[in-house]
Amino acid sequence: MKLIAVNRSASFEYFIEEKFEAGIVLEGSEVKSLRAGKASLNESFCELRGGEAFLRNMHIAVYDKSGAFSTRDSRKDRKLLLHREELDKIAGRVNKRGYTLVPLKVYFKDALVKAEVALCRGKHTYDKKRTIAERETKREADREAKQYSR
Repeated sequence: MKLIAVNRSASFEYFIEEKFEAGIVLEGSEVKSLRAGKASLNESFCELRGGEAFLRNMHIAVYDKSGAFSTRDSRKDRKLLLHREELDKIAGRVNKRGYTLVPLKVYFKDALVKAEVALCRGKHTYDKKRTIAERETKREADREAKQYSR
């Protein structure tokens, strides 16, 4: 598994409940650009439309050697390939319980491009402050342990 892009802010902004692996519908030039590592999940999100899931606002740089065949829109909507049972489960939770579908990472699995998406609940400000405090105490403990081991 070769990692292409990671959404680092997702774990800070949301409580991650359940993860799914989805395929992505891409063009050939987009796959070549992904092989070069030119992608970003910053500010990207997933949307359910017409019983299908779409990855929106994911940036894949335009492949420079593709010539006239490349698309010029680097942030177009890309369809996610999920099983019908998974889509129904996600749609039920998103519509009723206030969950959201967030992309976590994009990676190569063998020769296929996969996206890991998760059902998440949003964090409140006090939850984010608690996360920062826990991170700081863990860093302090690691520093003390490192200092003690020397």
